[in-house]
Amino acid sequence: MCLIFIALAISTTQATVLRVVVVQTDDVHAYVEEVEQARDIWDELGSNAVVRVCRARFAGTETGTVVGSVEWPDLAAFASDDAKLADSEEWNAWLKKMATKRRIVSDSLYNLLSE
Repeated sequence: MCLIFIALAISTTQATVLRVVVVQTDDVHAYVEEVEQARDIWDELGSNAVVRVCRARFAGTETGTVVGSVEWPDLAAFASDDAKLADSEEWNAWLKKMATKRRIVSDSLYNLLSE
């Protein structure tokens, strides 16, 4: 099963940036539960990011793909969270655990052209 993790992020007055991380995992349900733990870590660090997980319903050959998103109100909030997460032992332990539950296929940034 291919899982896509999208970080809809970095809204600024000039541009919104969309981060797309595609991963493979053998257990989507367990992966979703782990994303919930990530949300808890971010909340503990004072993040105001919005985290969502969705499954593609009408997507041709990609139907069933799971999509997660993380949205920040602006670039400053993203940068603040990024710094907090880099310094968080709990976050780094979560990342190590996730390395056993998924493989990142791609990680891309896009500029949003319209909302």
